[in-house]
Amino acid sequence: MRVLDLGGTVDHWESGPVKPSDVVLLNLGGDAYSEPGIRMIHGDACNPPDELRSEKFDLVYSNSLIEHVGGFANRMAVAENVHCFAPRHWVQTPYRYFPVEPHWLFPGLQFLPVPLRVKAAQRWPLGWSQPEGRDNVAHVLNVELLTRTEMHFLFPDSEIAEERAAGLCKSLIALRR
Repeated sequence: MRVLDLGGTVDHWESGPVKPSDVVLLNLGGDAYSEPGIRMIHGDACNPPDELRSEKFDLVYSNSLIEHVGGFANRMAVAENVHCFAPRHWVQTPYRYFPVEPHWLFPGLQFLPVPLRVKAAQRWPLGWSQPEGRDNVAHVLNVELLTRTEMHFLFPDSEIAEERAAGLCKSLIALRR
């Protein structure tokens, strides 16, 4: 099986229990990497590099990327790329209405106005790093959790499955088998 992982890491696939024969990782933060079975390409899931556009895959996999791409237009671009690269996909994102925001582990953070989210992120000891000043605003705005309606819109031909915790929907997964 050939897998395209949007936003993934080499460690994820090297340590995982399932090892497809060929995995291509597309990540803005990744350095070029190539070992048998795993190749990392530096690039944007919203606008993949030309070298990738001619390739076809059996599955597009993306774990907690789509909420970080910056706005509706970019989420649409990622979804279109998911559909173009493979007949099957597995796209996971944290659910907006889970009571604890998963990046900061802060109850209800996603529902606060931006200035309060920034203040909370600066002082809250859990979760992501805590950059200073203007970078902290960008850090907070970089996370846009999705709803079930948005996932249905982005992936209309997909089953939307739930990952549950404490009996509540924690994450949504768009599946096309």
